[in-house]
Amino acid sequence: MSTLSRTRPSVGGLNGAVASAHPLASQAGLETLRTGGNAIDAIVATAATLNVVEPYMSGIGGVGFLLFHPAGGDTRVLNFSGYAPRAATADQLTPEDQDIGPKACLVPCNLGGWLEALQAHGTQPADQVFSRAIELAERGFPLHPVNARMIEATLPRLNEAGRAIYGQVEPRIGSVLRQPALAETLRNLAAHGAEWFHGGPLGQKMADYIQSEGGLLTIEDLQDPKLEWQEPISISYRNLEIKTCPPNCEGFQILQTLKLLEPYDLQTMGHNSAAYIHLLSETIKLATADRIKWSGDPRFHPLPLEELLSESYLAERRNQIDSQRASHSEGERWQGKRTDAHVSPGKVDGLTTHLTAVDAAGNAASITQSLGNGFGSGVFIPDTGVAMNNFAYWTEIDPDCPTPGLIGPGKRWSCCMSPVHVFRDGQFWFSMATPGSYGILQTTVQMILNVVEFAADPQAAIEAPRFRVYEETRMEIEDRVSERVRNELTQWGHSLELIGDYSLLVGGGQSVMIDPVSKARVAGADPRRDGYAVAY
Repeated sequence: MSTLSRTRPSVGGLNGAVASAHPLASQAGLETLRTGGNAIDAIVATAATLNVVEPYMSGIGGVGFLLFHPAGGDTRVLNFSGYAPRAATADQLTPEDQDIGPKACLVPCNLGGWLEALQAHGTQPADQVFSRAIELAERGFPLHPVNARMIEATLPRLNEAGRAIYGQVEPRIGSVLRQPALAETLRNLAAHGAEWFHGGPLGQKMADYIQSEGGLLTIEDLQDPKLEWQEPISISYRNLEIKTCPPNCEGFQILQTLKLLEPYDLQTMGHNSAAYIHLLSETIKLATADRIKWSGDPRFHPLPLEELLSESYLAERRNQIDSQRASHSEGERWQGKRTDAHVSPGKVDGLTTHLTAVDAAGNAASITQSLGNGFGSGVFIPDTGVAMNNFAYWTEIDPDCPTPGLIGPGKRWSCCMSPVHVFRDGQFWFSMATPGSYGILQTTVQMILNVVEFAADPQAAIEAPRFRVYEETRMEIEDRVSERVRNELTQWGHSLELIGDYSLLVGGGQSVMIDPVSKARVAGADPRRDGYAVAY
């Protein structure tokens, strides 16, 4: 049994479990399972409800990925990660345009993704699956702690239509937020389908407004959401199989980090010892450098994935690790020309939310979805309750940028959202992932290792102290890592910044698991946000 502590227990049941960043969304998913729905019905119900109860993180105007494992079948990925409008070129954008306002949004695809998943693998109609989200939007719900904090912090980003909704609720625990326009939008979408959005009345209203405000999105962009069912990518680690989404997803950084670590005896080092944190941070820096150089839309920029994950390449990369000295990183994304002192990529030829569900049959579904920053671009389409994403922010606009991330017409962005499933003896064992921008690719590795190497249950794996590395030798680290360990890391050249006991800066993970022996469904959720896991 793991010695890692937790503030609350993992939850378990024999029939199903759901974990998300808000208790009301998790309950919506569980109610769907209880009424005969499967994991896909439950994950879509949860995703739609998060649009209502966590509206600054994700929603209809956002994008995402689904990782789905059907019991007894082959794992599938549904890519609804969005892409740049046809008019999107680097010279059309400034750094301010990327972050906020009508030019910041890429083509939103969450709604298309939810409904495609339901059509392909669900068992319940959309109006039933959306019913809890519609009710909570119409009748309202009391603000939870992170609701109050985030609405207050992000309100200045919003246009007039957004402030008319969220400026009318006092940002305190217990205030009731009502979103009647969003309820009507969800009701129409459930009744009329994705066509209502992609090219229909809602899409036309959205395009007309964005165009009137000087944005780039058109009705022609919205008519083609470019939804795509894909095969996952995977590695073997400690005789386990670990799967995530393929590029344009950046999840290969997670896989590469794990493969870099595989030869080391992590258990002997000890959980969150100085040696362990140092080694993990150094492998993260190596994998980050490779991700920055190679990751992008593979339709435009082929990526040598097989070689990046090959043992010969990884062995060469490990030789660059100094066991007692922090290397200098260029940071989490391209920041201009790197110096010789920075960790370089190897030479090769050739604000988000996470939710997950498992049902009685053993189907497992995970979605990571987002608007980008808080309330995305800050642009709400009047009278709809729909906030538009700002994923242009995650693209590059410097025409001299040497990475594949340069924005271009029809290009998918290089997406850090990365749901992960872990398989043991060929059977689904657990899913585990997180929001947190580029920190997703670091936090997910730490949580998985807590289970695989240190026998943590889902809740303990999620709650364990975490860190995140940035540019040069900078590392944010939670205060619960011991002072002795922190002092040793400082002596090895890491520049530490304390971020509190449980920080949003290192994500908000969720997990569901099928116990390999008892087959019980076990789940955990992150107290760093308003996360809750439920089971029955």
